[in-house]
Amino acid sequence: MMVWMDGRVVPEAEARVPITTHAIHYGTSAFEGVRAYAADGNLLVFRLADHLARLRRSARAYGLRYEYSDGQLAEAVAELCRANGLRANSYIRPFCFAGEHGVKLDPAGAQVVTAVLAFEMDEIYPRGGVTAGVSSWAKFSDRSTPTQAKMGGNYLNSAAAAAEAGRAGYDEAILLDMAGNVSEASGENVFVAKGGRLYTPPASCSALEGITRDTVLRLAGEAQIPASVSAMPRSALYSADEVFLTGTATGIVPVLSVDGVELGAGPLASKMAGMYSRLVSGGGGHPEWLTAVY
Repeated sequence: MMVWMDGRVVPEAEARVPITTHAIHYGTSAFEGVRAYAADGNLLVFRLADHLARLRRSARAYGLRYEYSDGQLAEAVAELCRANGLRANSYIRPFCFAGEHGVKLDPAGAQVVTAVLAFEMDEIYPRGGVTAGVSSWAKFSDRSTPTQAKMGGNYLNSAAAAAEAGRAGYDEAILLDMAGNVSEASGENVFVAKGGRLYTPPASCSALEGITRDTVLRLAGEAQIPASVSAMPRSALYSADEVFLTGTATGIVPVLSVDGVELGAGPLASKMAGMYSRLVSGGGGHPEWLTAVY
């Protein structure tokens, strides 16, 4: 596999960093997950500009500044996909991190390394749905660390929740915020459907303002499906008609049960998944969200 690292496409074996790298010790890395989909012999990268803009915002929150423009990184993504010969559904990870900087915590002034990975990846969860359990670990709040910055260190919270869910026999974890409201899953946003209306937690509940989440909200509006961004208690998960998760890596996946309470796949999750699938493959409008690799 080839990777892009600080302006060069190189074999993965050459993309190495010193053991003194700041991000290894303290999690000072900003990252994005981006999807590319096969379509009529081409490869379409979905909402690349939005992902790269968020990468820059995340890095800025910790004083990490890289030398490449969003346009240069977009070109790097396309170049790397071509270098790896990607034409099937794929996953792309642009990221940056604090390099050699000693053992002090403040990353200001650190060397910043910028890189991109790209590789084939299809579904990571069964299309039929997943089981979920509410985690005993609370989602961190903005009083602890910036919730809208996608930083490597932040995902230790998600890793703890996902590990707990796995030990309990669930596919995924759902975290509550510090006040006990639904926040998000370990790596996805949460949607609840009830009475024909969609609900998803707001940023004030420590939910990441996800790009797939935003896409679903926009598609719902275009389909005249009522959708609200509003706080909801844990009990809303059990009384819902449907619960589904949204994320770049997962797409849209229904939650079949929460804490053993059966829900099953429902019509709204199916409808949104169908609209999303058509959209990312170039058949559902919004050409401004699609970047052709070839």
